Amino acid sequence: MKLNFESCLNKGWVLVSVAERRKEWYLEYEITMNRAGLLGDVSSLLGMLGISIITINGVDQGRRGLLIKTDSLEKVTRFENIIHELKEIEITKLRIPELRDRLAVRHGRYIEQDAGDKKTFRFEREDLGLLVDFLAELFKEDGHKLIGIRGMPRVGKTESIVAGSVCAHKRWLFISSTLIKQTVRSSLIKGEYDANHVYIIDGAVTARETNPKHQQLVEEVMTLPSIKVVEHPDLFIETNQYSIDDFDYIIELREHENQKIEYDHMKQQVKQQAIKSKNTLDFGEDVFGGGFGFFE
Repeated sequence: MKLNFESCLNKGWVLVSVAERRKEWYLEYEITMNRAGLLGDVSSLLGMLGISIITINGVDQGRRGLLIKTDSLEKVTRFENIIHELKEIEITKLRIPELRDRLAVRHGRYIEQDAGDKKTFRFEREDLGLLVDFLAELFKEDGHKLIGIRGMPRVGKTESIVAGSVCAHKRWLFISSTLIKQTVRSSLIKGEYDANHVYIIDGAVTARETNPKHQQLVEEVMTLPSIKVVEHPDLFIETNQYSIDDFDYIIELREHENQKIEYDHMKQQVKQQAIKSKNTLDFGEDVFGGGFGFFE
């Protein structure tokens, strides 16, 4: 199938305007007939057309992804026309690079995205490096962003958030947490009201907290033009006005592919503990997790 720029425009793969004549493009092709020297031929063709390769990597079984740079859209069009004559490869993506494209080339695989809910991304514990990189890129963006992270206890949620903050050169601040010991903040000091902070909320802790000052602080933090990350978002929304629709991204982190993220037992505990006073709460075994697995 010929993949020309007009068809790309119709499919929303490439956005071209005077302002959008960017130098970087993401090119992905599928190998339909593998042979020795195929990658070299593709690379040489790009070079002869004056198109530079920034990064190249395998991104899926039988597929390669490239970040390329050029000073002319016409050069990319000529490349596409020439590739159409080859039987060995077929171009599957040709567009301005998205975040998932850049990370796919960097790590050699695509982040798994929910087919029905495009704002939900799935990771396994062995993918923590990819998750940290993904979070860091999100944290670098300015303004309000609400990110929820689902996952069972001790799977790496908190350590990924902290590591992502470090990579993004931002400070992290716990509003509620069970890292090492339970933390429940009821106020912030002057220097903590900063758009350069990543505010971390443990939705399980906040949901069972009866101190109104803490709940008021959470409401205040949610209005700040900064990054907010909520662990256990499904528990968080049980006791306030927010819904899952308010989240910009939902991340699911599992120990392995088949692990189920179950909140029924946790939700029951939140409901039971909500009717008790703070001083009489008996959390027993901390089913909500203790943050970093490597502190154990």
